[in-house]
Order: sequence, then structure tokens, then C-alpha cells
Amino acid sequence: MTGYGKSVLQLPNKKISIELKSLNSKNLDVNARMPSMYRAKELDIRKAIAKHLVRGKVDFSLFVEITGEDTSSKINKTVVQEYIKQLKDVVDGGDTTEMLKMAIRLPDAVTTERDDINEEEWNLIVKAIDDAIAKIVTYREDEGAILKQDFTSRIDTLNSLLKDVITMDPERIEGVRARLEKGVADIKEKVDENRFEQELIYYIEKFDITEEKVRLDNHLEYFIKTLNSDDSNGKKLGFISQEIGREINTIGSKSNYAPMQKLVVQMKDELEKIKEQLLNVL
Repeated sequence: MTGYGKSVLQLPNKKISIELKSLNSKNLDVNARMPSMYRAKELDIRKAIAKHLVRGKVDFSLFVEITGEDTSSKINKTVVQEYIKQLKDVVDGGDTTEMLKMAIRLPDAVTTERDDINEEEWNLIVKAIDDAIAKIVTYREDEGAILKQDFTSRIDTLNSLLKDVITMDPERIEGVRARLEKGVADIKEKVDENRFEQELIYYIEKFDITEEKVRLDNHLEYFIKTLNSDDSNGKKLGFISQEIGREINTIGSKSNYAPMQKLVVQMKDELEKIKEQLLNVL
């Protein structure tokens, strides 16, 4: 969602600069700054931004720099002269230059005429705004391409770690069985073999992670499928990552096997990095 776009429009008597900056946000939040004469068009500007940027904290700025002789600010000579006259009454024989400096700062000494928006000029400004939006969209797309590569790489790593978990699982089950058999042997009590086998199967089933492995594999595949779609799916990818985390946590809690738990820690680390980057995705 981060991005930047700028467009400059040079008119005969003024230069108009348009800037767009965006940061991460759950929804679209537009902050618009512009001269008062353009406030009537603010709603149109917001609609144009919302159409293309969808989400993010967006700062829109429209700056006007007068380059010609025309200016909307005028000195109110009558008011200034009256101020100077009153100041002379207060300070007899005072410096006129200093009085002028004081008078020009007093209320109503300078008036600002409100210009009507020239339709032809506004059409040019609209094109400049569209250009700035296009630039920020391009900026976002470039950033998105880099993020996509990062996500793909980390999902590949998770797939690789999952394969290691699958390969290790039979060894883990045998380890659980061996520990239980050793524990019974250490008691040095004769046990019913059939009953012991039933209890062993029940105990091992509690640590079975077959369903978690299948679901995790499906979630990883769905993440890549969603990532490669043409739609903006930042929120959806966030939900999928939560499901991935749920399966990884369950595998970790059921594993009861140090080598597998080390793999789970690596998986959690990769997933955490994915979640951090998903905050940047539209």
C-alpha cells in the first residue's frame, strides 16, 4: 500500500504541484490539502483516489505557486491609510515606514479575492491528478512484485519444512512407542499385552498429525493460488495465513518430539515474516 506519485502542471501564470503519498491502513483514509478555491472539487478528487487506490492512508496535496503578475491578494489602501493615521495620533512624529509595517499586519489590511475555478484550467488539473495517481499505482505495483517474490520464496520454504515433517513423522511415532515400552519395562511389572497395545494405540492417536499435515498443505497451495490471482487480496491472504498458523501450532503441540519441534519453530519464523509483509498488501 505504500507509494508516492507527483505531477507538476505549468500554467501561464501559476505552477500547480500535485503529490500523493500512501501508507498502510486497514481501510482508505484520504487527507486532502489544497487552496480554498479548489475545495468545491474535493469530493471529485476523493472519488478518483478511491477508485484506484482502494486502501491505505493517503495524503493528497495540491500546491499553487503564482508565477505571473496576477495575484488574488490585494492591499486595502483605504484601511491601511486609516491605520497609519490612527498610529500617528498615538505616536506623534513616528517613523512612517515602521507604521506601515505595523498597519499591514492588522486585520483587513490585505484582502484575498476568491477566484472562480476556470473549467478549462480544472480539466488540465484533473489530467495532472490522474497522472499522479497513475504514478503511485505504478509505484505500488513495483513494490508488490517484490513482495510477491518474497511470499513465494517463504511459502516454498514452508512446503519444504512440511515435507521434512512428513518424512520425520514415522520416526516420531516409533520414538513415542519406544518411550512408552521402556517406561512400562522400567516399572518391572507384568502387563496385559492386549490391553497395553490398546492403550498404546489410543495414546499414539492423540499425537497423530495426519489431518494437520493435509490441511497445512492445502492452505499453502491456496495461499499461492490467491497470491497469483488478478484481484487485490491482502485481507484474504491474511485470513489464510491465520489458518496456516493454526495448523503449525497444532503440529507443534502434538509433536512431542524435539527434532520436529525445531522444524515447527522454523515454520513459525517464516510465517511471522509473511504476516509482517502482508500488512503492506492491498
